[in-house]
Amino acid sequence: MRDSTALAALAMLTFASPAWCSGARPLAPELRPLDITAGTWVYHGENLAVARQKAAKWTWLENCKWSATRAFMACSFTMSEPGKVVKSLAVSTYNYSDKSYWHYEMFDSDGSGAEPFIARMTIEGDTWTAYGNADNKTYRVVYHYASPTKVRVSVELSSDKVHWTMLARGEGIRQP
Repeated sequence: MRDSTALAALAMLTFASPAWCSGARPLAPELRPLDITAGTWVYHGENLAVARQKAAKWTWLENCKWSATRAFMACSFTMSEPGKVVKSLAVSTYNYSDKSYWHYEMFDSDGSGAEPFIARMTIEGDTWTAYGNADNKTYRVVYHYASPTKVRVSVELSSDKVHWTMLARGEGIRQP
């Protein structure tokens, strides 16, 4: 009788532990690369002067965390540039059917809410490259993680998927 009481108490402590209650399951191996984005990041960069775009400085505030199921990395962005603030929600995950990463981004404040940016991503070491379409154009967004706290980003445009024009570039720093 005494052993069964002790066993029951041990079982209750195990299931009531903070890790179990918080749902902090280990990440699937395919999802581990996405973990680098968790936290708050501040980006500073510039739009380059190219056709139909003026040069301008910008700042992004990015907050990322795992979904409750730990299957999706969800990031909210506030992107500020002169005269304009754009807010978005981005979700990245791994698709086990096609064995690739996907990035889905919805915008609420710039008029393109009906057209989310959907991009297939490749992750090769510290470099992430997302290819997607918007406004009948192909965009390539490249993130290069110099460390777990520093990332460089570039946004490029192509009409033929061969020749690319850099539209913007910047750097993000994870906040303590």
